[in-house]
Amino acid sequence: MQSFLVSTGVVALAEIGDKTQLLSLILAARYRKPLPIILGIFVATMVNHAGAGGVGAWLSSALSTNVLNWVVVASFVLMAGWILIPDKLDEGEIAMPKRQMGVFATTVFAFFLAEMGDKTQVVTIALAARYHEFFMVVAGTTLGMMLANVPVIYLGSKFADRLPTKAVHVVASLIFVVLGALALMNALNGSSMLG
Repeated sequence: MQSFLVSTGVVALAEIGDKTQLLSLILAARYRKPLPIILGIFVATMVNHAGAGGVGAWLSSALSTNVLNWVVVASFVLMAGWILIPDKLDEGEIAMPKRQMGVFATTVFAFFLAEMGDKTQVVTIALAARYHEFFMVVAGTTLGMMLANVPVIYLGSKFADRLPTKAVHVVASLIFVVLGALALMNALNGSSMLG
């Protein structure tokens, strides 16, 4: 349960002001059909994070405990810094399908591509490697994405403009520092990540 709660909270915070959250706002403004956009984001996130969780699970079995501990430490430290860099997304940067697709399919396509190599995808890999609980991590990171994006879709820029993005990013960064410190203790002790 800890892996689910940590994954949900960390990704929900990391998603605030992220390019995929900005994409949610653009899709909501463009199509004004919240339900297919929400379902599209859910499907794209599930598929993307399942792949990322699979990579994390593979890393946890492919690398020695000692090497994995240090990789997780490095990933959390890097995320603590990366999350403080604000994302920007212009509508022209969105990878939209060339042919006409419905709102749902367009959202799945655009959101899946935008999530590739994104902070939340990298976090999913690190959390899956850290906790060795694929399903709980993927469920948690997906829920975190939905918690951050659904209000933006319904409330639009009024909500996004009032959110203290910088403060949220600082809190998320501090959480990554704490996770990194815990992982560092494991690495120094040479113990398993499950501890």
